Amino acid sequence: MNENQQRQMEASEIPAFVVDVIAAGCDISAVGHDSYVIGNTDEQDAAVEEPPLSLEIVNYLWSIGRYIELASESTRH
Repeated sequence: MNENQQRQMEASEIPAFVVDVIAAGCDISAVGHDSYVIGNTDEQDAAVEEPPLSLEIVNYLWSIGRYIELASESTRH
C-alpha cells in the first residue's frame, strides 16, 4: 500500500474506533438511523462523505446508547 492509499476500516474494528474517538476527548453519537457525528452536533453539518461502514457505525452507536433520536423518527419504532 503506498502512502496515498488508505486502508478501509472493517466492521469488526468499529468498537475500537468508537473507543479511540471517545478516548481522544471527542463526543460521538448516532443521529437518527443513518448518520453519526463526531463532536458537537451544533458544530457539524451533515457529512458530505459517507464512509463505507457508516450504517454499521450508526448501528453500533445505537447498541451502546450513544444516539440522538430525531423527533421525525421517533414514531418509526
